[in-house]
Amino acid sequence: MRRFLEWRGHAWLAVPARWYLGGLFLAACGHKIAQPGSFALDIATYAILPLALVNPTALILPYVELVAGIGLLAGVRVRAAALLVCGMVGVFLAALLIALGKGLDMSCGCFASQGGEADPISRLTVLRDLGWLALGLYVLFFDRCRLGLENLRRLRAVKPPEVNP
Repeated sequence: MRRFLEWRGHAWLAVPARWYLGGLFLAACGHKIAQPGSFALDIATYAILPLALVNPTALILPYVELVAGIGLLAGVRVRAAALLVCGMVGVFLAALLIALGKGLDMSCGCFASQGGEADPISRLTVLRDLGWLALGLYVLFFDRCRLGLENLRRLRAVKPPEVNP
């Protein structure tokens, strides 16, 4: 197990996983930012949050997704962004499981609003989100930010020693 955890290839395999999740969260936040009313209706359909929290959640959550997506794509605060992604996916999973348990026939609200045909919830949705959670955890624990703005900043901070003539 130790050999697996210390394998140097993780740092490079985590980069495409980070980019995939970053692009995914940028794609997911687009319709939510453009149509917050529709997203609020999606949230309300889950019937989990008190109605007083539905609109604030619909207004704030897409921007959290945007920040996490940009952080993962750009390689800035990668661990924080991955932690945000894992937290959001965990909450989405819990909401999906509750909705499936209630027998709701609805859209998940991830990439399109309203009309269960666009992105209906199902056991496959749960499996998909479990895969995203696994990727998020992989990035959280194994990404060493080899490609990203944070690594460039670190490289510039290391100054070569001065040579006296």
